[in-house]
Amino acid sequence: MKKQLTGEMAAGYQPKDVEAEWYQWWEQSGFFRPRSDREPAFDGKKFVIVLPPPNVTGYLHLGHALTGAVQDTIIRYQRMMGRDALYLPGTDHAGIATQVVVEKRLKAETGKSRHDYGRDEFLKHVWSFKETHAGVIQRQLRLIGSSLDWSRERFTMDEQCGKAVVEAFVKLHEDGLVYRATRLVNWCCALQSAISDLEVDFDDVAKNAKVTIPNYDKKVDMGVLTQVAYKIVGTDQEIIVATTRPETILGDTAVAIHPEDERYKAFHGMKVQCPFRDDQIPIILDATLVDMNFGTGAVKITPAHDPNDFESGLRHNLRQLVVFDLKGNVSMAGPFLGMHRFDCRKAIVAELEKLGLLREVVPYEYRVGRCSRTGDIVEPMLMPQWFVDCSTMAAKSVAAVRNKELRLTPESHEAVWYHWLENIKPWCVSRQLWWGHRIPAYLVNLNGMPVSETDSWVVARSEEEARSKAAAKFGLSAEQAAAIELSQDPDVLDTWFSSALWPFSTMGWPTETLDLAKFFPGTLLETGHDILFFWVARMVMTSLHFTGKLPFEEVYLHAMVRDKDGRKMSKSLGNVIDPLDVIFGISLEDLHAKVQTGNLDPKELPRALKFQKEAFPNGISECGSDALRFGLLSYTQSGRNVNLDIERVVGYRQFCNKLWNVVRYALYFALGKDYTPKQLDFSPADAPQLSTECQWILSRLDLAIEECNQGFSEGTYDFAQTTNAAYRFWLYELCDVFLELTKPTMQLENGNENKQRTQDVLLFVIEKALRMLHPMMPFVTEELWHRLPQSAGFATESIMLAQYPVPSGWRSETIENTVKSVMEVVHNVRSTKASYGLTNKHRPEVWIVTRSEAALAVMREHTYIVQTLGVVGAVVAITAEEEATAVPQGCGFSVVNKEVGVQMMLKGLIDVAKEVAKLAKNIDGVKKQIEGMDKKMTIPNYETKVPEEIRVANTEKRESLVLQLAQLEDGLEKMKALQA
Repeated sequence: MKKQLTGEMAAGYQPKDVEAEWYQWWEQSGFFRPRSDREPAFDGKKFVIVLPPPNVTGYLHLGHALTGAVQDTIIRYQRMMGRDALYLPGTDHAGIATQVVVEKRLKAETGKSRHDYGRDEFLKHVWSFKETHAGVIQRQLRLIGSSLDWSRERFTMDEQCGKAVVEAFVKLHEDGLVYRATRLVNWCCALQSAISDLEVDFDDVAKNAKVTIPNYDKKVDMGVLTQVAYKIVGTDQEIIVATTRPETILGDTAVAIHPEDERYKAFHGMKVQCPFRDDQIPIILDATLVDMNFGTGAVKITPAHDPNDFESGLRHNLRQLVVFDLKGNVSMAGPFLGMHRFDCRKAIVAELEKLGLLREVVPYEYRVGRCSRTGDIVEPMLMPQWFVDCSTMAAKSVAAVRNKELRLTPESHEAVWYHWLENIKPWCVSRQLWWGHRIPAYLVNLNGMPVSETDSWVVARSEEEARSKAAAKFGLSAEQAAAIELSQDPDVLDTWFSSALWPFSTMGWPTETLDLAKFFPGTLLETGHDILFFWVARMVMTSLHFTGKLPFEEVYLHAMVRDKDGRKMSKSLGNVIDPLDVIFGISLEDLHAKVQTGNLDPKELPRALKFQKEAFPNGISECGSDALRFGLLSYTQSGRNVNLDIERVVGYRQFCNKLWNVVRYALYFALGKDYTPKQLDFSPADAPQLSTECQWILSRLDLAIEECNQGFSEGTYDFAQTTNAAYRFWLYELCDVFLELTKPTMQLENGNENKQRTQDVLLFVIEKALRMLHPMMPFVTEELWHRLPQSAGFATESIMLAQYPVPSGWRSETIENTVKSVMEVVHNVRSTKASYGLTNKHRPEVWIVTRSEAALAVMREHTYIVQTLGVVGAVVAITAEEEATAVPQGCGFSVVNKEVGVQMMLKGLIDVAKEVAKLAKNIDGVKKQIEGMDKKMTIPNYETKVPEEIRVANTEKRESLVLQLAQLEDGLEKMKALQA
């Protein structure tokens, strides 16, 4: 049911009241669905945005709110432009994040691990947690006004998306792009899973640093380079290597040198003694790995625990010795067996010193990889995993951007796109988790034994298909095929694998659905630049591979939201802001409580509380969704971070109040209850019948509409421009100028033609300006639009379905320049009154002194504007020649420009002595400027040394100063006359 707007408008804007009920009506009415759903015959151009799926068990922060504000503004604009607009919602299962949260919760509540529960029982808890928390994000999205088609909502682990994931994995395997291999992967001991390269954060380690890691009760000694001597077999010589990871010496299988390094020529073909194994390992020549100008020029090789060493090991056919188990403890037989990897580090260094092999421990800065989910230091581990060969898909994705088939906005991201995709590595897609899409791969056993010594795996859509594929792959008889045992891989796929299919899996792929035919490919992907490779590139790659089409035409990458000091929003800093706290407001005490009851490290709590107290000493005022959206959009400029000051958002709540008061003024004063519009539309042909201010406001409205359309246009998305244009029009042009100028007209009797026309223009302008603003501020514009007289002939049920305004040809340079020149006088009059401390109770007479016929004509015709907006008494426009006789004694003079000055009656209103002193000081200032100009213009060879355009400018400036001086001196004489 539509919101009932009964009774008189409230005296002031209250966001909670205004924003209530509209969303439910929009959704229930089907307004969020594509136009072709509501009008089956409609076949207009589509515009599709698929929501980047947030974590289903999380909640939105201001970064998500920015994404939502930008996307919803774009989709509302396109909907109003008549496009078949679809904004499709959905959430991501977020494998790692969700499993970690549920595991922690169960451990805290029951003391049990997921292994105590078992896979099936644990997954029941995860699904229950998902169902309980899934509504949080949907509620937040509704509250910020996101006009999503909820009838098409998807979840990465729903039946449709699950089917797409299985199909994609199987097809990639059939195409030879998915394979199982034993390679080096990023292993997180805390998470007990492999993670992708993109899930590794690299931290700078300072010299002699001590670093904290999860599940280890001591700080880890880092920030040093340990130099170790390896003895050359058969000689009394040694070669020194330097390492940041002494514990990996246990797995060394070679020492590498550069083939051209003269220092080590004698060692070619020789071996060294491994310090902790009864083993002799070769000295190898590797120009790819070794930089002979760095360190000692010799490098220890541990192929099973370092990516560069792994590649070197493949080149030289070296053994791959695994040192650690999956928990990060030493698994290699010997004196260090079972020791934690970082305990082993200390023990190794101590033992090297005992053996006389430790040469030096040098402070050293370097980078270390951490798991982005747990903060644990990543351990490169050699293990069998599933990989996707992305090289061909990546090359196509590079070409799409180079050929401008796919636009990246801002274009500055193109270089990074090329660099990453042109150097792409195989994607490890298996994760040792339980929550996620289980890998559709089956290990085949026959009579309790693997069916093959090399590869006993088949990839299939079902067990039935797996059995059929196994029979064909291994040449099994019908009897053998019936007897094989199939064990599905317990691992799940990387969350980003299902997300990579999002643009087309949500539309029904691999089934040829109507939605897939109508709405795929999409039009725009809008997201943060931080997931350009996690997600955006992978969507492009998979879409090109599976559908032969790009998933969207353009990628708009907005910047990151930071706090007002430019710092990244982080829970550890306590500067993360819940958008609902901005919408509804929150006290400082409640902000503190949120931090204190959260998951913040106790050591970080004092800093977080201090930040909140400094940033929000009085909490956060209730701003409403419209103000939050408008505030976020106003900061959004191409490539720039959003340093959000909440006080600015509070200011936009006051802007909403201005909108409210404009409509209230129109309804209850300007129009009145008996008003009926006579003219519903205005074209430039109507100009002769309209007053200057009516023509001017229509011209300025056209400009604002033009700027908004430009800012919303594809390939531009300049929201700073659109918010500025709308704000300027409503506040500084409609409110400050036009409404004030209409007040005398609105006091005329009903039936007056000028009044009727002005009323009609006012209604026309407000209605159009509300439509212009709607995509950015949906709630308040809908409410105010419905409060306007329905006799205005609205063609749609809702403002969100109305046509977005386009310029009507009203732009007039002549009218705008006329009003601009008159407004200069108004500002001068206001400034003069303010400088003398005069209030609106003081209404001095004013004489506008002009020095050209054109200026005189403009001012004579528009003295009423100066009188109304300047809040002064009678205003008369005169020539400079008339000034001596027309202006009485007791006036103060001020300069507007070289053609116009203002005489204001001040006698009896001001302290004359004080004003004489002020004028004398101004005269001295102008004289000094003239002296400065004279000095510039009398330098030797001025005419030849200084370019002509500068000389002309100098001459004009001096003439202007001389004229200003004469006017000020005249004003001083007149002011002195007041003392008589």
